[in-house]
Amino acid sequence: MAVKIKTKSGTIDIANDVISTVVGGAATDNYGVVGMASRNPLKDGVNQILRHDSYSKGVVVRQQDNGVSVDVNIIVGYGTKISEVSKSVQEKVKYNLESMLGVTANAVNVYVQGVRVLGDD
Repeated sequence: MAVKIKTKSGTIDIANDVISTVVGGAATDNYGVVGMASRNPLKDGVNQILRHDSYSKGVVVRQQDNGVSVDVNIIVGYGTKISEVSKSVQEKVKYNLESMLGVTANAVNVYVQGVRVLGDD
């Protein structure tokens, strides 16, 4: 399903994969976020860090009447304050969705799927 934006010139359809890429990029751009995690870790590998082309596995997008609601699954670095990292992810995801795509984020739910010691591959 895609997000539809109606303008005076026509309709714009934005695919969920595009939204997932924007959300994943915004999330991983925050200090303390090591990477994206899969929303289904048993199927995709337990706490495996997703690559840039797999962000859609770590993001759930739900369309609502006046915007979207997104779930973001992340892995944080050991020693960071998880609550502050999560708040930062929420703010940046919401800002990027509105500024890049013109889509209102009604809710940004952050799920911390794991903690990784930095420098540990």
